[in-house]
Amino acid sequence: MALNITYQIIKKHLLSGELTPGAEIAIAIDQTLTQDATGTMAYLQLEALGVDRVQTELSVSYVDHNTLQNSFENADDHRYLQSVAARYGIYFSRPGNGICHQVHLERFGAPGKTLLGSDSHTPTAGGLGMLAFGAGGLDVAVAMAGGPYYLKVPEVVKINLTGRLAPWVGAKDIILEVLRRLTVKGGIGRVMEYAGPGVKQLSVPERATIANMGAELGATSSIFPSDEVTREFLKAQQRESAWSALEAEPGARYDEELTINLDQLEPLAACPHSPDAVRTIKAIGPVPVDQVAIGSCTNSSYHDLRLVAQILKGKVVHPRVSLVVSPGSRQVYQMLARDGILEDLIASGARILEAACGPCIGMGQAPPSGGVSVRTFNRNFPGRSGTADAKVYLTGPAAAAATALTGTLTDPRDLGDPPAQPAVAVIVDDRMIIAPPENNREVEVLRGPNIKPLPRQVPLPEQLKLPVLLKVGDNITTDHIMPAGAKVLPLRSNIPAISKYVFASIDESFPQRARESGGGVVVGGENYGQGSSREHAALAPMYLEVKVVLAKSFARIHQANLVNFGILPLTFTDPADYDRLEQGDILVIDAVHQQLKQNTLTISNVTRGWSFAAAHALSPRQVEIIRAGGLLNYTRLKS
Repeated sequence: MALNITYQIIKKHLLSGELTPGAEIAIAIDQTLTQDATGTMAYLQLEALGVDRVQTELSVSYVDHNTLQNSFENADDHRYLQSVAARYGIYFSRPGNGICHQVHLERFGAPGKTLLGSDSHTPTAGGLGMLAFGAGGLDVAVAMAGGPYYLKVPEVVKINLTGRLAPWVGAKDIILEVLRRLTVKGGIGRVMEYAGPGVKQLSVPERATIANMGAELGATSSIFPSDEVTREFLKAQQRESAWSALEAEPGARYDEELTINLDQLEPLAACPHSPDAVRTIKAIGPVPVDQVAIGSCTNSSYHDLRLVAQILKGKVVHPRVSLVVSPGSRQVYQMLARDGILEDLIASGARILEAACGPCIGMGQAPPSGGVSVRTFNRNFPGRSGTADAKVYLTGPAAAAATALTGTLTDPRDLGDPPAQPAVAVIVDDRMIIAPPENNREVEVLRGPNIKPLPRQVPLPEQLKLPVLLKVGDNITTDHIMPAGAKVLPLRSNIPAISKYVFASIDESFPQRARESGGGVVVGGENYGQGSSREHAALAPMYLEVKVVLAKSFARIHQANLVNFGILPLTFTDPADYDRLEQGDILVIDAVHQQLKQNTLTISNVTRGWSFAAAHALSPRQVEIIRAGGLLNYTRLKS
């Protein structure tokens, strides 16, 4: 059978299982990446696994999230990350070197390889022809220790790009159109594979923008062919030897096909408060704007920021607008400085931030109260910006720059003809990436007082009798469950401290009620746990003794994280039962271990005197992980 690109890579890396959609398989992982918001916990877990050195071809630790050092916690974590990377044979990208996805694309990614990262936007590397997955830190730790990565064989959707982009229409508009058509649930259980003549006109950074926001579809991954465009990108990075051609075999099978005629696309924006609330900018109209933020792992390449500077050159941003720009990497920053682009940005009134995630995860630059922010980022969930009542629109860099000048949401086509984009030489300077020493056993791992021992889950009991602690609606994100931002992110290696913020934006009393109840159940709607891969959204509830999450459906990464930390994810067999449950109801599951042998369990609501059915989609391996009390316990039992 002719294979698409996705199945070619899976087949090459397959360790166990069959290439049947929905079946669980194990694949080998070539490369891993972590970032500092998730990395400290991932490396604590790696240490707990007892290995001497990572077993992957390449592992990289990046510092790009918690770069604001308001107090000692982040600096201590960075010191721990650098020392633990040296101890276990991991490359370390120092603070200031850039955002993990941009730097990995530039310096480490390779077509045809598998990449596992403790960040939901790891599929950015699909723009280079990698099969890349976002996962929880524990899955990444296991892969670094030489273990396989388990996943269900995804369906593969062919997104056929035809025609040619009109002036001022860009890669961001392509992925926003995909989100408009498929929604934030449209990619669940699927890989988005891009094809067609329209692919040839997209540079690797543009392809990466599209692959990056596949995470907003809920997709397992997104991937592009590796062609001459890919080769030229790697050649410019002085890494042409990493290139290999990769395309779907003639007649390859796909589960669905979607065609986007690029000729028909207009500049688009995602409206508050979801990446799939997409409309044309013309239809939205001239919304007054208070802030414009350009950068993040989605649109911070040299090409993106040069275009912004060309639009702003010789002008000054609107008096009402605060404009901030964050380059994606040190390489991009250096090239902007060399070519005079940084000077043009500064002269326009832009505030230049460091090469880091920054405002995208609420680390500074929060909009004013009730303010409107236009951002080139990938998520606009409520409160993610750091301001609870802000309204965030997502656009491409051209629209963002035009908006910064006019003070209202602006279609870049109003600017006239677009500027030329000449090719330039790439600066290659890896001195901010520290290679691990050969004598890694002699390295001392440095731990600050904020780094606490990894909490342990107990094995699953035979009976669960638990209160419903909280009932929430559809599309609950990991930002709802475990907020980011400058206040909370420094506590990522201190689970007792960070657990005080679980569901803080929904119900500040949740942590205290969970502790007083000795744990319980969380009830959710559709697509529970969408968004970030942050395993703290499972780890902190586990610390609060949440035993079950009962939802209408789950986002892929969060469901896997719940299993990894011994929290049982169940779905309603009859969605109407969701409406009958109330906070405070006592639920009982008898003979849990026996019932887990079947796909359906019976749950009794002893408060209201009725029973209902709930299902699990766990593989036999995952059932054993749940019974053991999580992946660490399971791994120890198997070793």
